[in-house]
Amino acid sequence: MSRIQQTFDLLKKQNRKGLIPFITAGFPEPDLTVSLMHALVEGGADIIELGVPFSDPMADGPVIQHASEVALEKGMTLKKVLDIVGTFRTRNRNTPVVLMGYANPIERMGPEIFVDRAAEKGVDGVLVVDYPPEEGAGFAKALKAKGMDMIFLLAPTSTDERIGKIGKMAGGYIYYVSLKGVTGSGNLDVAEVTSRIEKIRKYVTIPVGVGFGIRDAETARALGATADAVVIGSRIIQELDRAESENAAGAVRTFLAEIRKALDE
Repeated sequence: MSRIQQTFDLLKKQNRKGLIPFITAGFPEPDLTVSLMHALVEGGADIIELGVPFSDPMADGPVIQHASEVALEKGMTLKKVLDIVGTFRTRNRNTPVVLMGYANPIERMGPEIFVDRAAEKGVDGVLVVDYPPEEGAGFAKALKAKGMDMIFLLAPTSTDERIGKIGKMAGGYIYYVSLKGVTGSGNLDVAEVTSRIEKIRKYVTIPVGVGFGIRDAETARALGATADAVVIGSRIIQELDRAESENAAGAVRTFLAEIRKALDE
């Protein structure tokens, strides 16, 4: 049983919803990422999504694009992201870490090498935005063999056929993209998201997390009534962008604690 499944099993027993924050590895400074990950846990994170910076992030809006650009300029690479996870694991053996990114860095490293190194460093799941299910079966199998989950995105435009196909392949949790757009954009229609999640559950047995557009405690609470977890990324990156480096960990800890409190109420 993966750490992700263990986490969701425990949340279910406690009648609580999962909180999954996203940060970009290397932003605002590479040497801050590990401390930020620990701060997220202290703020109430159940799972951490760690973004792998990429030069052409098609699913990300301006906020996360900027974070990726800064991280790349400061020398962040996929190898260094894996090393960050390994360092985080020296103090935290329980909180699942999901790498979220794009195919190009993995293909450049070599999928087999990546899977081996990710398992060695303590990665629990991988979400590759541009690995569709038609091309991701082998990668998902390789991850599963090493105890890691392949996490897939579903969108408001996903057909029943595609939902069913992904439901058979995905592990850990489904990431439901709540908006037709990029990260950080638009206004959420909670009723529509609720309806879509109910439809997804007809085909999917693993937990469903909702992301894209969740910016505050009120929205997180509303979506938490239906989803198994909420994912928050752009809003956290904005907090980091505003904070001085020495205050970055405290800023994300404080912000996330507000979201945690709202989900638990």
